[in-house]
Amino acid sequence: MKPFLPPEAAGGTLSLLLFLCSAQAVMKALDLYQSAVSRLRAAEIEDAEIEASLLLGHLLNLSRAQVFLHEEPLPEALVADFENFLGRRLAREPLAYILGEQEFWSLPFYVNSHVLIPRPETELLLEIILQVLKGEEQEMLTGRVLDMGTGSGVIAIVLALELPGAVVTSLDISYAAQAVARKNAERHGVLERVSFISSDWLAAVRRTPLFDLVVTNPPYVARESFADLQPEVSRFEPRLALDGGQGGADVISRFAGEVAAVLKPGGRFFMEIGADQSQFVMDLFSSFAAFDGLTVYEDYAGLPRIFHARRS
Repeated sequence: MKPFLPPEAAGGTLSLLLFLCSAQAVMKALDLYQSAVSRLRAAEIEDAEIEASLLLGHLLNLSRAQVFLHEEPLPEALVADFENFLGRRLAREPLAYILGEQEFWSLPFYVNSHVLIPRPETELLLEIILQVLKGEEQEMLTGRVLDMGTGSGVIAIVLALELPGAVVTSLDISYAAQAVARKNAERHGVLERVSFISSDWLAAVRRTPLFDLVVTNPPYVARESFADLQPEVSRFEPRLALDGGQGGADVISRFAGEVAAVLKPGGRFFMEIGADQSQFVMDLFSSFAAFDGLTVYEDYAGLPRIFHARRS
């Protein structure tokens, strides 16, 4: 199996390839790590040391610390696999897709190119939800939860874990994303408490006040800003889960008027938003008489990030 190397990486790796192709070559973990760090830095990829050790640790089934203590010669097949992984990263494929996993809420979640890679902003969304619910009546902690656009399932699964009395329903139009979410739900032991429905937002949900809590991390990236995104995002993450249309407002505007119909009186709606969307969502949801208590919470950088409304 030949190592995969993108054109931009090939120029600086001739000596390594010659070394790998030599029958007498003995490659060790530290050699491979140092070469990878050099090539990642040359490609201007941040955290080169961390990424190189994670890639190597994944193949060796070792922690990052253990990688540096591994003295045994590496099998040729493993070296070739590492070159393939590194080549994909140098082509700007996200590390999480290469590893097939991303940590979120201090838990491992399966991910692939059919779902967004979970981000810290969504952890903040969950933190705020749980903080608000702590001050609510018990029925809010044991009620019905709806997660719209579930993707990898991190929101639905974490809420099922943190609210063990709740029943969670998740919606996604993508069958491929649902397959990832189901796999994650099974991995974390909540598959029996999370239902998966194929739906274009609320299209498949009865307009009946069934839910105590509705949550979503919708596509909110402005279509016109895609050219400015990192290649890891614009070239590899699913556009369906990112593209919010003109100004990032189209998708949110589609379902905003329908949320109140599925919320119980006093029920809560939480949504992750773009840093420039605070005024837009406040104006939009203020136009619906069914909501009160409209609030926008800032993230740790002081940017608007989480929207909250109560069904009056």
